[in-house]
Amino acid sequence: MGARSWEGHGGGGKTGPEGRRGSMVPGATVSGTAGCRYLSQKVLRVLPGSPWQDPESHAGTSSGDESLEEAQTFEEMGLSEARLAAIEAQGWSIPTPIQKKAIQPALQGTDVVGIAQTGTGKTGAFMIPSLEQIEPGGGLQVLALCPTRELAQQVAEDARLLSRGTSVRVADIVGGVNYDPQNEALSSGYEVIAATPGRFNDHMERGNVDLSNLRVLILDEADRMLDMGFRPQIEDVLRRSPQSRQTMLFSATMPNGVHALALRITKDAVWVEATPQGTTAEGIEEMVYTVKPGKKPELLMYLLERPGWNQVLVFTRTKAGADVLRGHLEKAGVGVDVMHSDRGMKQRVRALDRFSSGSIRVLVATDVAQRGLDVEGISHVVNYDVPQDPEDYVHRIGRTGRAGAAGNAVTFVVSTDLGFLRSIEMRLKRKLPRESLPEFDYAQGGTSKATLSGRPRRTRTGGGMGSKSASELSPEELEALLNPDS
Repeated sequence: MGARSWEGHGGGGKTGPEGRRGSMVPGATVSGTAGCRYLSQKVLRVLPGSPWQDPESHAGTSSGDESLEEAQTFEEMGLSEARLAAIEAQGWSIPTPIQKKAIQPALQGTDVVGIAQTGTGKTGAFMIPSLEQIEPGGGLQVLALCPTRELAQQVAEDARLLSRGTSVRVADIVGGVNYDPQNEALSSGYEVIAATPGRFNDHMERGNVDLSNLRVLILDEADRMLDMGFRPQIEDVLRRSPQSRQTMLFSATMPNGVHALALRITKDAVWVEATPQGTTAEGIEEMVYTVKPGKKPELLMYLLERPGWNQVLVFTRTKAGADVLRGHLEKAGVGVDVMHSDRGMKQRVRALDRFSSGSIRVLVATDVAQRGLDVEGISHVVNYDVPQDPEDYVHRIGRTGRAGAAGNAVTFVVSTDLGFLRSIEMRLKRKLPRESLPEFDYAQGGTSKATLSGRPRRTRTGGGMGSKSASELSPEELEALLNPDS
């Protein structure tokens, strides 16, 4: 990265169009190091594993008033009246932890790198300060790159809602839809664009994009974008963007590739963390059921009979599995739709709209929906198939219990999935609770038939390891079961 041209980027005196950009938060102290910037540890928690983990270990950094308390309300952040009104209209009363940590430094024009899972309020964390910097009529000034169409559309919708009462224009640029409306948005100089890297780069190659006035570049869910092979497109956007831009990178995880990218594309960034990576959001009650493979549909039907199972998102491992399960549920009279990459854009939007509005009770999806699906009130997430990547477990169950609300996550485990379950528990550094229903449990050998009105007994059997459910195995027994040759 070259030297920044903004006077306000390091806390100087340049004031943005709404009197915010470049202005220090009252009482703020910024200490520079080689590639990092700190606010008081009361405001930020420096990312573990970063080369600047301990601010006191860096000699020669500037010092000053380090008593900055993080703002507890949006009003204390010094936001514009229009923004505060839009936030209130959203029903947001207090900032989430990631918003408290990220918004204030971002308002100064400082680069931000954040670890934040979905459901933590991260979109507000980067979009609120970005919108504060916009000059209406100044062309494209805020660009958010997202891994999926659904996420880009959700980010754009959030930006529209947060721009109420202003003349700021927002568009989403995603694949699978007609180019013409997107050409119009780009040629008209919409100030905020949320886009998928592939379609946005198509527009750049066609000469439809002017990045000369870009103030803020946001990489949302950077880990997912790299996993999906979007690095070349991201690099192309970076090359064409002004060196004076502000960069914000948010990621649910921080693998080496993302960490290296963050270090390279940001300057004196503040690193913030909502919750330690690999952890699940607070307020989510988790449960594991061991089940015979052929009993999965029956177990799901039984659970749907329980009180409180109001709006249920079910994840399957394959598209074919999602379609088959949808058929089972439809035959049982359950309102259901399906969402995966073989479905057209209109079909996916319709499924999401039906689920969001409550016209259907169950949405069956593959991991295309694990990120970017922002639906309030999902009571339960069901891992119908155990995710093979522990991080996918975190992202999947993050669809419930959003923004501090209560939620429930249920995982079905067949005998061949024990290794995947073990990997998840090792990643979480805790054992997930189990509930054994003998009629379904592969280790119990139950023979009774459960129906929608049936009441399977919850029992635990004694005896040797072969007669125990997975929840009853000791760590040593589980190790022996998973690694019989060790």
